[in-house]
Amino acid sequence: MKYRVWIVASIVLGIGAFLLSWDLLIPNPNNFTPRPTPAALLRAADGQSPPILNRFGTAAALPQELTSETFFKMIEEFSEPGGYFMYENYVSNERSYQEAIPSLLKIARSDGAYLGVGPEQNFTYIAAIRPAMAFIIDIRRQNMLELLMYKALFAMAANRAEFVSMLFSRRPSRVPDETSTAEDLFRAYDAARPEQGFFDSNLRRIKAQLRLRANDEKTIEHVYRVFFSIGPDLSYSSTDSYAPAGPSYANLMTLTDGNGQNRSFLASEENFRFVKEMQRKNLIVPLVGDFAGPKAIRTVARYLKDHEAMVSAFYLSNVEMYLLASPQWKSFCANVAALPVDQSSTFIRFLLGRYAYDVSPNGFARRNVSAISPMIDVLTGVVKGYPPSYYDLIHASR
Repeated sequence: MKYRVWIVASIVLGIGAFLLSWDLLIPNPNNFTPRPTPAALLRAADGQSPPILNRFGTAAALPQELTSETFFKMIEEFSEPGGYFMYENYVSNERSYQEAIPSLLKIARSDGAYLGVGPEQNFTYIAAIRPAMAFIIDIRRQNMLELLMYKALFAMAANRAEFVSMLFSRRPSRVPDETSTAEDLFRAYDAARPEQGFFDSNLRRIKAQLRLRANDEKTIEHVYRVFFSIGPDLSYSSTDSYAPAGPSYANLMTLTDGNGQNRSFLASEENFRFVKEMQRKNLIVPLVGDFAGPKAIRTVARYLKDHEAMVSAFYLSNVEMYLLASPQWKSFCANVAALPVDQSSTFIRFLLGRYAYDVSPNGFARRNVSAISPMIDVLTGVVKGYPPSYYDLIHASR
């Protein structure tokens, strides 16, 4: 009997010791842990980054303008080899993308850098935040080339009406004026027919501006022809019936932020001109890169640190869902940890399915939702030795 008592006591003591060690090793979300300062976190994260060469010098601020030579050199040197994605997403399919903007504007700083992924939705976030510089990173080389096509069109167009006209190679019978709403703008193109001659002329001008190698010119022609052939009805699934459905281009440009305000980059001449001016100054830099890759994000991080700049916002879409395999997720978190961030640096996410249900406001379940959360949570976790899970990160969303 006495041996049985001794055995029971040993088991109880063993369980107690295990629970104590577990509490010490695994953070309790109900216990407050003082958060290290951003400077301390950045110093710690630097030690985890592979050496990245900076061929663009150092400065106390981000440049106010880049030469064309520097712009194209930056694309070449910051980019990784192109990768594969299952869909040719010429246009966003995120109906909720503007809904994160009101909360974002209360937090994100306008003197920092914007990072993003995908095509045109980035222009809306850039128009809202007004960052000093932007880097758009996508695994598909085609996306980088589509953004260069946009850059040429911004240079060619004097206003929104000309931009939409050239984007889709259509000339309406009535040209909207600069006070027109986005609805007025796209209504004018409903009955306009595609013009082959207009397309050919615009394509020549695009190629002349960009002066790319033959293969890249062929890709741009392919992308531009999709816009020409489908027009403002172009959607995520227009060229692939297996792709997720989404709103048309015209719909995306006429959506609102949930409070009735349209914040798209084509909602006003002011928004359009801000993006056009950033494009003129070569301050929207499209890159080819994998979010879990070894170079693109880390090279942007090195450049920002060497120019004493913070990340204002990082639009992720739902890319994280494709990186949840352990090695990729850890690499992604380490890449984010290399970026210079502070408490104002903000993720913008597009959440789907159960992840959207988890963060839907007021218990109202939605199949997809756009939300923001602090970037510094990733940095804090990586520095402490345990990258946060996707589930943890989205539960910091609002």
